[in-house]
Order: sequence, then C-alpha cells, then structure tokens
Amino acid sequence: GIPLSAMATLLKIQWLMDNKPAIARKTKKYLCFQDYFAMKIGLQPAIDYSLAARMMAFDITTYSWSNLMLKKASLEPDQLAMPVPSGMVIGSVSSSAARTLGLPKGTLVVAGGHAQPCGALGAGVVQSDEAMYATGTVECIVPVFSKQHTSSIMMRNNLCNYPHVVDGKFVSLAFNFTGGSLLRWYRDTFGGNYDKLMNSIPRVPSGLMVLPHFTMTGTPYFDTRSKGVITGLQLSTKKGEITRALLEGVTFEMKLNVELLEQADVQIKSFRVIGGGSKSAQWMQIKADIMNRSVHAMEVNEASCLGAAMLAGIGAGVFRSPSDAVKNCVRLRTTYHPHKRDAALYAERSVLYRRLYPAMRDILHHL
Repeated sequence: GIPLSAMATLLKIQWLMDNKPAIARKTKKYLCFQDYFAMKIGLQPAIDYSLAARMMAFDITTYSWSNLMLKKASLEPDQLAMPVPSGMVIGSVSSSAARTLGLPKGTLVVAGGHAQPCGALGAGVVQSDEAMYATGTVECIVPVFSKQHTSSIMMRNNLCNYPHVVDGKFVSLAFNFTGGSLLRWYRDTFGGNYDKLMNSIPRVPSGLMVLPHFTMTGTPYFDTRSKGVITGLQLSTKKGEITRALLEGVTFEMKLNVELLEQADVQIKSFRVIGGGSKSAQWMQIKADIMNRSVHAMEVNEASCLGAAMLAGIGAGVFRSPSDAVKNCVRLRTTYHPHKRDAALYAERSVLYRRLYPAMRDILHHL
C-alpha cells in the first residue's frame, strides 16, 4: 500500500547497508521512535500497524512484516519491532524508567500511531466521506476507508493506503511539503508578522498564481527537483495579494490531490481541519471556497496529540472504543461554508492551476 519513495524506512536501511556496511553488520535491530522508546523503558520493542506500514515493509493484508519485502532488503523479521494494533497495551513502565521519567510505577504503555492517522482520530474522522485536513508546516489530507483502497489510480499518483489507528479502517495521505512553512518564509524574508500579513490580504481572490513547490513536492508527483513559482506579478501588485496567493497556491495543490482521489472513487464531503493554520479565519474561508466544501476548524487544533491521548485512553479502559473516545473528546470550533461566487471563480482558476506544473517542469528541473 506504500508507493516507492525515498522517505520509506526500508530504503534508508538499504542505503545504510550499501554505504555503511560495517555499521549494518553490527546492527541488531532497526527501530522507529515508538518502538525505540518502548525498548528504552524496559519493554519489548513494539510498533503499531500504521507506523509499521510507513516503513514500506509491512503487509497490510496479513498485518505482519512482508516476507517478500524483507527478503528484497536482506532483513530478518526479528530485526524489526513486533507489530501490534494501535491502542493496545504493550506493557507497563519499569521501576527504573518510572523513577527516571517521574511516572508512577506500573504506568501503562499503549501503542500509539503514525502522526496523520492520530490526527484524524483526534479530529473525529473515523468514517468514510470525511477527511482530516492538517494545515501546519506541511499540508496533508487524510481520507478514511472501510476497506483497502489500492487502485491503479491511487498508486499511479503516489496515494498510499495503510491501516488507520482505528481498528478495521484504512487511510490515505495526500500531502504537500510546502504548507504553513511558505507563509513563514515569506514573513521572514520580506518582513512583517503573521497578524499584519493576514490582515493585509484582499477580500477577493488574488490575480496571481503560486506553485507551492518550495520544498520539492508531495503527492502526486514526488518530484525532488521542482521549485516554487509566483506568476502574474505586475508593478501594481500589493503585498497582501502575494500573501493571499501563497495561501491559495497551497490549497490549489491540495485540491488537485482531492480531484485525483475522486478519480479513484474516494468521495470527501467535508474537511475537519487541524494544525496552526486552522486558527486563521481567512485561510479557512479560502480553503472552503477553493475546495467548494464545508471546512470545520476543530476546538483542539493539535489533534495528533489528542488522538494519541485517546488511544491511551482506549488502552487503559477509559473509553470503550474509538467512537466513544470521539464522543467524549472531539468538538468542532467553527464551520466555514463556501461562498458561491468565489467558489465559482476558483473552479475556473483550478483548471489553469493544473496546467502550471506541467508547463514549468522542464524549466524548473533545468534550474
């Protein structure tokens, strides 16, 4: 369910074997943060299904390490952590670790999950038709499925499919590495602060268009050589127009991904938005208008942390199920509905946006 990408742990392990063979020969285990932490507090290393799948070595059909992938990478299963369901108790903190961490003796340790599906749980996205939309340093949309969804359209566009932190559900990730980091770059490079920048943006859609590939791309291209572009500049262009165009460009890129998900028969009726960007009413309205869907800003914008805490609550018996945890913990703060006129204009500009990267790609690669 994971498209081939240099982000995957399995390829990093292979790089280590190829380039640092002396270290690889001495390596007993390859662990991620979650399982390494478990080992450091005296437990057998355990990794939840969602994080295990991100390594590109996990079989999402059998919920176990893939013999095929491990053989290709010259790895043995016992060199990796034990895969377990999210929300499962994997033990309790040892006495020495409890003293070191200042925790009560016997504190339970519960398997968590990959950041994005944890964020989906923390936003209450446990069923199909809705998606979590994280708008922070990186932009990421997480739709939920009731079964595996690995169509050729999904894989061709680098749209993964792997276990949700909710048992029996699956998720995909559509993302762009340039999110809120773009606004921070603009602020730091050209001066001003967030409040002044956001208050300066015009009410109407910008006449500019931004290709937000300032940190390579995410889905669907996985293009490490692309670059950022700001088009349509004139001597009459104001700072606020550029600010708005940056927010629009990041959202246009995500709309492109949503359209590809739709081609793969993944329907998203509304978004639950988390992350620092969800605090901005201006950006949330732009998202609602470009997506032409309702956008719900959540009461707790750090929903990945909330989702992890909810999993701990499920493991400790505080909640009976993920649905019970959502009922008790998740609240909407504000809902933004699309403005009909702006949504129609953005629909036209979205067609133009889809042409921008293909038209610029060769030039950007040459640069």
